[in-house]
Amino acid sequence: MTHAMPAITISLMVDAVKWVKNPDGTHEVHLLDQRALPVRTEFFVCRDHDDMAKGIRDMVVRGAPAIGISAAFGVALGAQSFLRKSLQDAFVPYMEDVSSILAGTRPTAVNLFWAIQRMRPFWEKGSRQTAPEITEGLFKEAQRIKEEDIHLNRRMGGHGQELIRDGSTILTHCNAGALATGGYGTALGVIRAAVEAGKTIRVFADETRPYLQGARLTAYELVEDGIPTTLITDGMAASLMAMKKIDAVIVGADRVTANGDVANKIGTYGLAVLAKAHGIPFYVAVPFSTIDFDMSSGSQIPIEQRSPDEVTHIGPGVRIAPEGVSVYNPAFDVTPADLVTALITEKGVFKPSELRSKAF
Repeated sequence: MTHAMPAITISLMVDAVKWVKNPDGTHEVHLLDQRALPVRTEFFVCRDHDDMAKGIRDMVVRGAPAIGISAAFGVALGAQSFLRKSLQDAFVPYMEDVSSILAGTRPTAVNLFWAIQRMRPFWEKGSRQTAPEITEGLFKEAQRIKEEDIHLNRRMGGHGQELIRDGSTILTHCNAGALATGGYGTALGVIRAAVEAGKTIRVFADETRPYLQGARLTAYELVEDGIPTTLITDGMAASLMAMKKIDAVIVGADRVTANGDVANKIGTYGLAVLAKAHGIPFYVAVPFSTIDFDMSSGSQIPIEQRSPDEVTHIGPGVRIAPEGVSVYNPAFDVTPADLVTALITEKGVFKPSELRSKAF
């Protein structure tokens, strides 16, 4: 018989997105540079919205909730840049441009657009406030989005951990942890919550080619938390499932459509097919802000195409494929709703068909 471990508390780890107030009254946002992990801990400093757009586009920060939080801070940084100069009728058109620049960075993660829209009322009423009031209000709202995300992740983890038996081995793909959110995580939040509840949990982490978020980031987080973790290449999951070494698959998502189709890191669809074939539950952990009720199905989701260099090279400048080869490098794929056992949200655990009824 397996006995539960005593309950423990897991830390939120280092901030992926941190608001910094300078002595001169200006604001910065420091992004933990996830391109350097796990070898180095470095920060990318954003002083205006262009810096933030670059940080999001170049994957200094990644993960749907963290991208949304960063975009919200990007809106605030954009307002700060304008308001340091003057406050005039041009402010609202300027902020429309700021929002468009940030919205154009990553097309698939719906949290990006959700966060920008949430910030809109705060700058649309700007002409009725002083410059310091506008700036402070925008930064405080971005910080609220971050704090709410941590709270929702913990609630999500609490709901999800009830699905996980003591002694389970979980397979996860990409990184849906503290680094991809305000803190704690979505898929990894479920795992953390199970461990905090005293359950013995083991994890297999896909390396997640080509950007290696599983190898570099998920393994880093779980090792730091002391959760037993084994790293595998993406092609090894089927054999582990056949040997009955996987009890459940838990992933995050960058967008879920109204019918329950799920866009997540490339390779997720294949895992869902394998899980179905082997009778293994496939869970998706997402906040409701990641669910796009304006899209009826996954066929409408824009799929980001990224640089061929991510496939032909490992790290900066180390080529692993011949020059001249063609490359197909979509960042995401879409898993049909009928392959999803359940969606784990802050409001509870639902079948994909139940999502719309739980929206409000």
